[in-house]
Amino acid sequence: MNMSLSGRTAFISGAGHGIGRATARAMARLGATVGINDLKPEFVEEAVAEIRALGGQAIGLPCDVSTREGMCEAVAQFARDAGRLDVMVNNAAWVRYQPLAEITPEVMDRMVEIGFKSVIWGIQAAAEAMDPQRGGSIINVASIAAFKSPMRSVVYSGIKAGVLGITRASAADLGARNIRVNAVAPGAVPTEGTAKHRNAELDARRIGRTPLGRLGTVEDIADAICFLAGDGSRFFNADVLRLDGGASETSL
Repeated sequence: MNMSLSGRTAFISGAGHGIGRATARAMARLGATVGINDLKPEFVEEAVAEIRALGGQAIGLPCDVSTREGMCEAVAQFARDAGRLDVMVNNAAWVRYQPLAEITPEVMDRMVEIGFKSVIWGIQAAAEAMDPQRGGSIINVASIAAFKSPMRSVVYSGIKAGVLGITRASAADLGARNIRVNAVAPGAVPTEGTAKHRNAELDARRIGRTPLGRLGTVEDIADAICFLAGDGSRFFNADVLRLDGGASETSL
């Protein structure tokens, strides 16, 4: 299978760190020109510098994609600078885990704006920027919590389940334009953002429930996203790849 993304362009939201940054590295390694988006300019600068140092092509796009205006402007700017848009990765998220009784409007609104609304804005912007003949691939980053929710995750699990609904519905809307929309649902993946929600005991329990005997890595998720971006997944549409080493589908 040819995994090359040579000549293609990919916009990745929330690409300053974690899964987004690993995806940008992986896509650049496969030949894509990548658009690095993050709210924090310093994260964008670091990611762009890293990819260019590795010989890849990257364009920095620091902005807040939780608003329709911010997302549309960033994607349109990237399409102009890169010459086209082939791949859109909706990865941005802002996460807080809270007991049900402690959920506040402020926290919920911020999580919904970045983790739910930005996915819709990203799909809108990508559909506008993608060539109507060539089409493209949109990949949304959900979570295994959409299927199997942990405690203290009412808002997060609801958002990620919603992302799967957005994926299916937009795949139906955009298929006639040769734009495929799929999702990945990672399990527990150690990142800078998840560090405060993890500890050695919890990780050991998760590993014990996983047939492959380890947690996932950002590279595991990035490689799956690259697959969905490329020609090898050309008949994948409205699908979701569960990326948790089999933990949600087995009983250990």
